[in-house]
Amino acid sequence: MNEVASRVRYLRDTLDQHNYNYYVLSAPTIPDKEFDLLMKELEELEAQYPELADPHSPTKRVGSDLSKEFEPVAHKYPMLSLSNTYSEEEVREFYERTERALNEPFDIVCELKYDGTSISLTYENGKLVRAVTRGDGTRGDDVTANVKTIRSVPLKLRGDTYPAEFEIRGEILLPWAEFDRLNKEREEQEEPLFANPRNAASGTLKQQNPAIVASRRLDAYFYYMLGDNLPCDGHYENLEMARTWGFKIPDVLRKCSTLEEVFDYLKYWDVARKELPVATDGVVLKVNSIRQQRNLGFTSKSPRWAIAYKFQAEQAVTRLNSVSFQVGRIGTITPVANLEPVLLSGTTVKRASLHNEDIIESLDLHLGDYVMVEKGGEIIPKIVGVDTDARSILLGDKVRFVQTCPECGTKLVRPEGEAAHYCPNDTGCPPQIKGRIEHFVTRRALDIGIGPETVDDLYEVLGVRNVADLYTIEEADLLSLERWGERSARNFLDSLEKSKSVPYERVLYGLGIRFVGETVARRLASAFPSMEELQQASLEVLTEVDEIGDRIAQSVMDYFADEANLILVARLKEYGLQMKISEEKLSGRTDKLKGLTIVISGTFSIHSRDEYKAMIEQNGGKNSGSVSGKTDYILAGENMGPSKLEKAAKLGVKVINEEEFLNMLAE
Repeated sequence: MNEVASRVRYLRDTLDQHNYNYYVLSAPTIPDKEFDLLMKELEELEAQYPELADPHSPTKRVGSDLSKEFEPVAHKYPMLSLSNTYSEEEVREFYERTERALNEPFDIVCELKYDGTSISLTYENGKLVRAVTRGDGTRGDDVTANVKTIRSVPLKLRGDTYPAEFEIRGEILLPWAEFDRLNKEREEQEEPLFANPRNAASGTLKQQNPAIVASRRLDAYFYYMLGDNLPCDGHYENLEMARTWGFKIPDVLRKCSTLEEVFDYLKYWDVARKELPVATDGVVLKVNSIRQQRNLGFTSKSPRWAIAYKFQAEQAVTRLNSVSFQVGRIGTITPVANLEPVLLSGTTVKRASLHNEDIIESLDLHLGDYVMVEKGGEIIPKIVGVDTDARSILLGDKVRFVQTCPECGTKLVRPEGEAAHYCPNDTGCPPQIKGRIEHFVTRRALDIGIGPETVDDLYEVLGVRNVADLYTIEEADLLSLERWGERSARNFLDSLEKSKSVPYERVLYGLGIRFVGETVARRLASAFPSMEELQQASLEVLTEVDEIGDRIAQSVMDYFADEANLILVARLKEYGLQMKISEEKLSGRTDKLKGLTIVISGTFSIHSRDEYKAMIEQNGGKNSGSVSGKTDYILAGENMGPSKLEKAAKLGVKVINEEEFLNMLAE
C-alpha cells in the first residue's frame, strides 16, 4: 500500500508541474500523449484506492493558465477539457457508447482541433464585452484588451439575428508565417525560440502590453456557442449562423451521419492538414444536437458528447552521434544534437536542438543512444525520448552540459531565473566578436555588403576585433585577402562610406544590445534623440518609454556601463556614423506635449493608433501602455477597456477623445 501511495504522490506532483509548464510558462517539456498516459494511470489508481482520494488532485481539475497579472473572471459555463483518443478503435467506442445512450438517430460534427490557446468571448447586444482564457475551467484571465487587437475577432457583429447575449469559444492561433517571422527576430536577438505556434500564441496573449500583441498578428477561429437563446438546436447550424455575424468559422466542418463518414474525415485531414496556414493536432467530434448533448451530460472533467482524436506526431528513431555547443553573438550557449541522418516529415534531419542543460538532464542522454526525434507541430526537430531498451554495454558517456566556453575556455554563467548559460567574455570570445560584426553589417542595420565568410577573414587575417575596426580597413588590406580584387574591395569601401548616412535608429539596432531589436531601437531613438541622451538615461526614465520594460532598460544600462562599449560608440561617432536623429526629422518636432504621458486606448476613426503614437512622440510627449499616477491623459477611442476607464476615474486622469487631442496639437 505504501508503494501505491508513493506512486500516487509522484504522479500528482509530476502532473502539477507539467500543468504549470504548459499553461503558465507556455513551455511544455513532455508530449501530450505522455501527459495523458500519466493522467490515466493516476485516475485508475484513485478509482482502485478511494482512500487515497484528494480534492486537490490533478484529476479533479483542468490545467490552469491563470496569471496573477490579469483579473480573474468566473466562467458562466465551465470550460472543460475533452477526453483524448489516439486510435480509430477508441473513436468507434465513443460512437457506439453514444448510440446506446441516445437510442435515437444522431449526427456527429467533425472539426479540426486547432493547436493554439482557448478563449471564450461574451457578446451583449452585438458587441464584444469580455474575452477570458480557459484558466482552471471555472475561472480564467480577462484578456479583453489583448483580444481586441486581433483583426479576426469582431468587436461589433453584423446583421441583427444574433441573441441579445451569448458566449462563443474558439482558439487564438499564430499562423505558421508569423511564427517563422517571430522566431527569426528572436534568433537574431539570441532569445529562446518558440518551440511551436501554440506556445507563441499563449505567451503573446499574456503580454501586458496590447501593442506587442497587435504586432504579432494573431488569428482566431471559433467553434462553439453557448447561451439561453441560441438560434438553432444544431451545433453545426449555430456556427453557420455565427459565420454571417462576422465570426471566422473554419470551412472544414462536416456533419456526419455514419461512423464511416467520420473515419473518412479523419483519414483525409491527417494528410491535408499539413497544407493549412495554422497548426492542428487532431479532430474534435461533437454530437450535433444541443438537446442530445444535454441528455448525454458531463463527467467531472469533460463532456460525454464530445471527444478529441489526436493525430500521431511524426517521429523517427535515430542514433545520437555527438553533442556540440554553439556560442551566439551575445554569448548564449546552445547545445545541438548531431544525429545519424533520418527522414522525417519529408526532410532529412541531421541535427536537433537540445535547448539547455535542464532538457539534457531530463532526457538522461548518452552518446550512442537511439533517440526519438519529433516534428509534429514543431518547426525545429527535437528529441522527445530515448530508447533505453536499445542501450548496450558499449554505450558512450553521459551527455553533460559544458561548464566552460567551448571557444574561449571562460567559465560559463547561468543568470538566476534563466534556463540558458552564457559566456561572459564578450570582448575576447571569437564567435561573439564575429557574431556582433555579422549583425552590424546586415541589411536592416548598417547594410554593409559582406557575409560570414568575409567576416571570418577580416577577423583572422586583418585582426578586426569590433565593428569600429571596419572603418580602419584600407584597400591594400583587402587586396591581401584571398578572392579579393580591386572591384570587390572598392564595393566594400563604398558600402562603408554609405553606412555613415544610415539613420541613428539603425545604428542603435546595429550595436547588438541584448533585447534591442528593430522596433525597440526605433522607440529608444524617438524617446532619446541622440546617443548621448540615451547613454545618460536612468532606469526609471528608460522604463517610462512605451514598450520598454525593466529587462530591456537594464540591458541598455548594462551596455553603456561597460567602458569598452563607450569607447566603441565614441569611435563610431568619430568615423562619421549617425548618432542622433536627423535635423530634418527634428525640424518637425514640437514641445506641445512636453512632459505629458499619454495612454492610448480603444479604436479610432480619424487616425490609427500607431499614427497617434507617432504624433505624441513628435510633439514631445511620452506614450505609455498602462494607466498610473504619472499618466496625464488617456486618448480614448471606441471600445475603451472598462478597467482603464475605472482606473482613470480613481486616479483623476483626464480622458480625451480624438477631436480634443487634435485640437491640443492645433493650438
